Amino acid sequence: MTRRKLVGVLLVAALVAAGAATAFVAVRDGGRAGASDDNPVMAAPTTRATSTTARSTTTLPPLPVPEPPPADPYEDVPIVPVGEIIIPKIGLAHTVYEGVWLTVINVGPGHWPGTALPGERGNTVFPGHRTTYSRPFHDLDKLVPGDQVVFNMGDRDEVYEVRETLIVQPTDLWVLDQTEAKTFTLIACHPKGSAAQRIVVKGDHVATIPKR
Repeated sequence: MTRRKLVGVLLVAALVAAGAATAFVAVRDGGRAGASDDNPVMAAPTTRATSTTARSTTTLPPLPVPEPPPADPYEDVPIVPVGEIIIPKIGLAHTVYEGVWLTVINVGPGHWPGTALPGERGNTVFPGHRTTYSRPFHDLDKLVPGDQVVFNMGDRDEVYEVRETLIVQPTDLWVLDQTEAKTFTLIACHPKGSAAQRIVVKGDHVATIPKR
């Protein structure tokens, strides 16, 4: 069994145990309580390092490793802001928080622990509600290639551009895969009012704009 398939099997088991009330792994529109994860066997993806070439002795640090979904999506955890997401095309400006517990995502989009932070090498991943609570990702379907997604990180803006929009199954955990380049992934339920599938918007980093 390949590494991706092994990780997918173990994380899918956690998703099933956590209940259908999660959005991809920790969020689902509706806010219903989910069952606790009763499978303690989890495995983290293997980190990947970029090997050196014959001309270089520099080795890049390992890519981030996404953490498993929370055993209890309704765990009472601190609500910690990490920045703000701004998507001009759909009129979105919303604080983003650390974690993918429903108790976090009910407040706003959550940064998936273990994925890159905005502006870092790797894939920064944010699930969010589409039709409930503040429904920040209600209009993700309106984004097209070239639209900007900006993360205000306090001292700087990290600017990305949309590359593609995908409709995937809840078990398509490959959308969390980390990348050598700076990329982003936004996740919400699909279609609107249902959690049968997921809408996934992906894109690439284009600029870092420091603030004075």
